[in-house]
Amino acid sequence: MGVASGDERGTTERVLTLLGLLQQRQIWTGPELADRLRVTPRTVRRDVERLRTLGYRVHASQGVGGGYQLGPGQDLPPLLLDDEEAIATAVSLLAGAGGGVAGAGDAALRALAKLDRVLPRRLRHEVRALSGSVESFGGGRPPVDPEVLMTLARACRDEVEAGFGYPSGSEARRRVEPYRLVSSDRRWYLLAYDLDRDDWRSFRVDRMSEVSARAWRFRPRAAPDAATYVQEGVASRVYPHQARFLVHASADTVRAQIPASAAVVRPRGSELCEVLSGAGSLDFVLVHMLLLGHDFTVLDPPELGRRCRALAERLLSAGGAIPPVPDTEQP
Repeated sequence: MGVASGDERGTTERVLTLLGLLQQRQIWTGPELADRLRVTPRTVRRDVERLRTLGYRVHASQGVGGGYQLGPGQDLPPLLLDDEEAIATAVSLLAGAGGGVAGAGDAALRALAKLDRVLPRRLRHEVRALSGSVESFGGGRPPVDPEVLMTLARACRDEVEAGFGYPSGSEARRRVEPYRLVSSDRRWYLLAYDLDRDDWRSFRVDRMSEVSARAWRFRPRAAPDAATYVQEGVASRVYPHQARFLVHASADTVRAQIPASAAVVRPRGSELCEVLSGAGSLDFVLVHMLLLGHDFTVLDPPELGRRCRALAERLLSAGGAIPPVPDTEQP
């Protein structure tokens, strides 16, 4: 592959400058662009054609008030940002990723990872300084340091090991191969392969400390579905008791009643679903299933059936002491 000549580099820089000008203002006349670029109107027309070839829809109109205008494209072409715009965009994405904007955290983090790849090093200290002055209120998530999210996102993207302190088990320091960041309505989690435990684990990001990415790259392993693994862990595996039910209602109906962090709901046809949940006690799970208001059948564990009968007898005993309400309806 040959090296670009000085003329080619000059043309590329000029076309990028033209793109930046068209993104700054709604309409430019040909002479205005020629003056800003220090070229002839004919060169402006050629550069406009180059942008059209790259997928940018540049409209040209004649007469008073006419000129060149950048229109929306069929696909999203690359945006050209100056330093101030790049800093403002990165800070906004950091706030969106670390904050509690429903549904926005994942998209913000993906966009921030793309921006991070091309953000000049000289701008990063300004992004850090400004992001420290951005706060949010509301939402159900505990606060998470946006730089911790970025460090983990980079490690997932670049396939390098990560390390962090974590208050669980005998080993306070964890060494992992990070795979995916997963967000719920309440928290951020990291799905990673724990090198000391030789197994997949999910970690709450808000509980991590001294997060760092290492230089050692790893070859990605066959991984479970990140969102499913984390949800099952949060809703069931972390509790001493797990329960599984067949519920006589559609999965969409039950999902609207139970937070995703409290149970996994799987469809079983159009009018049935399976609910997997966990709790500190089996009675607690049963009470919550009763409050859903649907008929259900216990699938697992076997002792949960005995708890159903015991709870039913207790409820019947409690209700038996209440005198029946007289029927006041006239014949």
